[in-house]
Amino acid sequence: MSDELVTKFANPAPLGLLGFGMTTVLLNLVNAGVFPLDTMILAMGIAYGGIAQIIVGIMEYRKGNTFGTVAFSSYGFFWWSLVILLVLPKVTFLTGLNAPTETAMAAYFLMWGIFTFAMFFGTLKANRALQFVFMSLAILFFMLTIRELTGNPVLFGTVTFNTITGIEGVICGLSAIYLAIAEVLNEAHHKTVLPICPVS
Repeated sequence: MSDELVTKFANPAPLGLLGFGMTTVLLNLVNAGVFPLDTMILAMGIAYGGIAQIIVGIMEYRKGNTFGTVAFSSYGFFWWSLVILLVLPKVTFLTGLNAPTETAMAAYFLMWGIFTFAMFFGTLKANRALQFVFMSLAILFFMLTIRELTGNPVLFGTVTFNTITGIEGVICGLSAIYLAIAEVLNEAHHKTVLPICPVS
């Protein structure tokens, strides 16, 4: 009886991937200069990037998936921490809370880059699509680290390093969205609709 119940559990990973991917695309459109940072990004960071991924992490825990638990929970709390970093210095009823320096933000992004690069090795027996998501995310965090340390230099014309970083981030986010939709459609149709290139 218990085995039958286990087989009926849905796969929570697509929800987490969509929460991560859609929020990442929107934030990196800001980095690319498409529109300014506003409450739309903060709301996505709290709700879909944050709460949704944390819920998925809990669901992955119930399934016994350590990798999924650590990944989705961590990136959900990443989005919460990023929103707090942006909002907390602007809270008027709390004094003495300074915005983080460029060096502090570089350290923040560097630690997330190291974490993501380490987690990448947990994808090597999964599929190529998931590998791309994690490697492109690690690159994104390292690029954000460089941006903070170099002061966002102009590379050519009016194109800054942050613009290139934003484009890379959009690609990363879109890859997560692709993987999420692929997993949903492939399961719904009981065949490969969108390939994710599983590792044999």
